[in-house]
Amino acid sequence: MTPSYPEMARVFGHIGVMSFGGPAAQIALMHKELVEDRPWLDEQTYLRALSLCMLLPGPEAMQLATYSGWKLRGVWGGLLAGGLFVLPGAFVIAILVGLYAQYGDLPLVQSMFLGIKAAVIVIVLQALRNLSRKALKGRSSWVLAGLGFLAIFALNLPFPLIIAAAALWGYATAQPGETPPLPQVDTGATLRTAVIWGGLWLLPLVALTLRQQTLLADLGWFFAKLAVVTFGGAYAVLAYMTQTIVDQYGWIGTDQMIDALGLAETTPGPLILVTQFVATLTGYLQGGATLAIAAGLVALWATFVPCFLWIFLAAPYLDHISARPRLAAALQAITATVVGIILNLSVWFALHVLFANVGQSTWVVLSFPVPEWATFDLMAGVFCAVAAVWMWGLKRGLGETLILMAALGAAVHLL
Repeated sequence: MTPSYPEMARVFGHIGVMSFGGPAAQIALMHKELVEDRPWLDEQTYLRALSLCMLLPGPEAMQLATYSGWKLRGVWGGLLAGGLFVLPGAFVIAILVGLYAQYGDLPLVQSMFLGIKAAVIVIVLQALRNLSRKALKGRSSWVLAGLGFLAIFALNLPFPLIIAAAALWGYATAQPGETPPLPQVDTGATLRTAVIWGGLWLLPLVALTLRQQTLLADLGWFFAKLAVVTFGGAYAVLAYMTQTIVDQYGWIGTDQMIDALGLAETTPGPLILVTQFVATLTGYLQGGATLAIAAGLVALWATFVPCFLWIFLAAPYLDHISARPRLAAALQAITATVVGIILNLSVWFALHVLFANVGQSTWVVLSFPVPEWATFDLMAGVFCAVAAVWMWGLKRGLGETLILMAALGAAVHLL
């Protein structure tokens, strides 16, 4: 079934508005909308696409949306789906930066966000459960998911290395088989895609440099570089990003960077929208509202245009990869390992919501986060329990849960 553009706009617009909770929740939401609720994509296509997006730099959920749109209606479908995934969150971030710049720490808003963060913990756990049921088939896939979790949680191995190891294992242990005949991919079209989208991405940054727009050019080139190394989502590069922005460039302070991350975590869309927050706030601090708007647009361009480049380059080759038994097995191994990676993100997020201080414990080669139990946030724990009862016990939806928890946070603050 090939949906019309208005149908796609309605569904992907809904996904973009409701895409709270980080990649696990977003991936599960898209699965429900595109595979379960309507016959737009089949299960295997969706999981293969997820594996491909996890291999690419950039926000995997946004790229999965872009691939889904491309699969349904080609390049224009990919632009529609990917754009609608990002724009709602970008609009919210723009508003939040304006409020943040005007009113500082916004205690009422912070209390509302605590309620939302508690709900997000429950949402992510539910999404992770649903995803694992579909992606983990057999003992070997469960073992890979567990090893993936331990590798990143306790061994702190680089994400690309974990994914590469999973792919090699899947490739080496696969049973060889015959490859069915497949249509040839137009290499000329691949080259044109690289030139067109590479030019769209980088030429505006070159123009800013030539026009001596120093701040905008520096922001653009930094976030463009970040777009190339952001394997495994925003969490993989947050430490590097914070150190560079605060210590090397001095654009904002450490406290402002933490606030930016907290606000970005509670908006729809990919967490990497934190780049827009940082750029917009930097522009406001150095030149007022006009420069803030320009800086935010530059960050969005440098961060998300390469996502379309990666997908439009790689998507035509996905069927070729999946039709080859060894390569298909490599993708399946990656998919299983990704479940463990997302579990790590879920644990990291829960620890930082429920505890004010999270330290690091080391034992031989293992190093993993350990919360300071005395800093447990009782209110956050109560909010999590309320959200769990509301979603799991009463079977209420995602949107209702977020609204309820935001209202509960505000009520507790006012009382």
